Parts: sequence; structure tokens; C-alpha cells
Amino acid sequence: MQEFQTTLAARVSLTGTGVHSGKPVTVHFNPADADTGVILSRIDDPSQRELRALVSEIGATDLCTVLGDPAGLHVATVEHLMAALFGLGIDNVSIEIDGPEVPILDGSAKPFVDAFDQAGIVVQDVRRRYIRVLKPIRIESGASWAEFRPYNGTRFEVEIDFESPAIGRQTYANDLDPMRFRDDIAGARTFGFMKDVERLWAAGYALGSSLENSVVIGDDHKVINLGGLRHVDEFVRHKTLDAIGDLALAGARFIGAFRSYRGGHRLNAAALRRLLSDQSAFEIVETSRRERGRAMEMVAVAAPVYAPWMI
Repeated sequence: MQEFQTTLAARVSLTGTGVHSGKPVTVHFNPADADTGVILSRIDDPSQRELRALVSEIGATDLCTVLGDPAGLHVATVEHLMAALFGLGIDNVSIEIDGPEVPILDGSAKPFVDAFDQAGIVVQDVRRRYIRVLKPIRIESGASWAEFRPYNGTRFEVEIDFESPAIGRQTYANDLDPMRFRDDIAGARTFGFMKDVERLWAAGYALGSSLENSVVIGDDHKVINLGGLRHVDEFVRHKTLDAIGDLALAGARFIGAFRSYRGGHRLNAAALRRLLSDQSAFEIVETSRRERGRAMEMVAVAAPVYAPWMI
């Protein structure tokens, strides 16, 4: 486990198109002090109100995760960005964005990872706090379910099951660390079905979707992107990416295993709320060096008043 908090070494920016709005947007990532967390500012909005990247700020989870009020000040499609921060272990960053939606870029978290690598990551002098899962917490919705379980590490076990033979039933299960996130998860792209495109357009969604930023499955149940898939199981890897991004809204990394079957943004958020609403299900810990030797251990600490898990 990382002992101390981290932030970016320098400012870095990305420009792209919102996958649902279809509008251009630029986002700037700035270093932030320890204990800041992830803060987003809509610099195009006169109020300049900040949105904290916390589960308590989630305003919608229909086709993406939205922070803030969908009918007012908000930032949509934050999951790929949040997954990159969580996957690389970046704790504190101040984000400026000039529109209501994070750019989709290539449909994965890789462009964010590349940008953060360009900026560099620095270690700060304040210890990182973790949410350690103490007992199983489960939530169900029809045939779908998600749960947290105690585990000595940070683990994701995600299973999907689609009728389309292009996807079928796929499972991804592994402990998460920055190297594995880069290699296994970061490049997995969002996906959809050609048969759904007109319905989404009519509802005002997917206006910026294209073969440049999405894996598209045609009416013949085949992937129509000329380059094909980046992984044979790219679909479940992307669902894992989404889960990582949604659970990053806990406001702290967690020690435990997250498992889901036929999950999505709504179920991910519901499971996180269920965990954090039961204070007997978790504790807040940080790393501590033993007096003798160099071994690290996790010790329980008192949560600060502003704790993001107090929802």
C-alpha cells in the first residue's frame, strides 16, 4: 500500500468532445495540496462553484456518472477520468473544465493516463487514508448484483452477460495496482450497439459518439471498428474501468474486494452508498511504520469532520 498521498507535478490539459453533448471541451489538471481530494470547477460558469468528486455529489447514473445537478451546474461522464486517477494512485488534483462533460477522447482512460504521465506524479508528506471493508455488503437489482467483501488488497471481480454473441459472458478478476491498471484496464474503450444509436440520438445522447471513441457492434453482431478489439475481452475490461471510476468517488482508496454481476453506473453507486452508510462495515486506516524494522501495518484512525464517507 502507498504510504503517502500524491498529486501531479505540473499542470496538464486535454481537449476533446463530449460523447453525449457532442460539444468541444477543454479540461485542465492542476497539482493540489494534500487532503484536497479531487475537485472540479466549471470555469465557464459564472458561479465558479466547485464540485467534489464524491458519491454524495452524484446527480445521475443513466448512461454515465454525473456530478452535480443534471438540470443545473454539473459535470458528466467523469468515470474514465476518475478511473485514471484511482488506477495510478493520484489522490489530490484540482480540475478546471470549460463545459458540462469530460471529453470522451478515445473512449478509454489511456489518454488521461498519458497526460498524467506527462505531468509527472509527486509524493506528498501527508499519509494516505484508506477505507478498509470489515464485513460483506451486498446490493441486488433484478438479476444484477454488486458487493464489497473484506480482502487484504484492492481487488475487482467483474462479470458481464450480454445476449449478443459479440460479447456473451466475460469475467475480469484481479488485484489493482498502477502497473496492472495501465496494462489491463486503461485502454479498454466504451462500447455500444448500432441498433441503439437512433434512439439515443433522439433522446439527446451519444451526439459525440463515433468509431474513433467507441467500440460499436453492428446488427450482424460483429464489431464494425476497422481495428477490431484491443483485448479479446475488452468489454468486461471496460466495465471494470467504469467500476473503478465510480468507486473512486468514495473519496479515498479502499482495501477490500468489489464484485459485480451485470453491473453498471447505477449499481456501482448504490453499492458504494450502501457500504458507506453502514459505519460497522468499514473503518478508516492509514499506514504506520513499526518501531522495530521497516515493516508497514495499517492502523485505524479517527475520520476528519469533512470525511467523504459521511454521506
